[in-house]
Amino acid sequence: QLHLVESGGGLVQPGGSLRLSCAASGLTLDDYAVGWFRQAPGKEREGVSGISTRDDKTFYADSVKGRFTISTDNAKNTIYLQMNSLKLEDTGVYYCAAGPGPNDLYGSVWYKTYEYDDWGQGTQVTVSS
Repeated sequence: QLHLVESGGGLVQPGGSLRLSCAASGLTLDDYAVGWFRQAPGKEREGVSGISTRDDKTFYADSVKGRFTISTDNAKNTIYLQMNSLKLEDTGVYYCAAGPGPNDLYGSVWYKTYEYDDWGQGTQVTVSS
C-alpha cells in the first residue's frame, strides 16, 4: 500500500515561492503517474501538474506554466512541486496523488482525479498580502 505525505505549505506573499514535498512510503514510485492537485474553498479539485516516473515527462495546467516545476528524487522516493511567482489565486489545499503504470494516454488525462489511486492528506498554501 502506497502512503503519501505532503509538506511544505504555508503563508506566502504574492510573488513569493514555496516548495511542496510529497514523500512516498510503502512502495517505490518507479513507473508511476504522480500528480499535484489543489482545491480552493467552494471550488472543485483541479490538476496542477503531473509527472510520469517512467519517462519523466511532465505536464502543467496553463495557469501555472512557467511558474511551477514538478520534479522527482528517486533516492528519497519524493516528488516536489516548486512554486514561484505565487498569485492570490494559487491559494488552496494542495494534494499529491499517485497511480501505477501510466499509459501512453497519460499526457491527455494527467489532470483527471480518476487516474490516481492513492492520495495524501493535503497541505495548505495561502497566498496573501
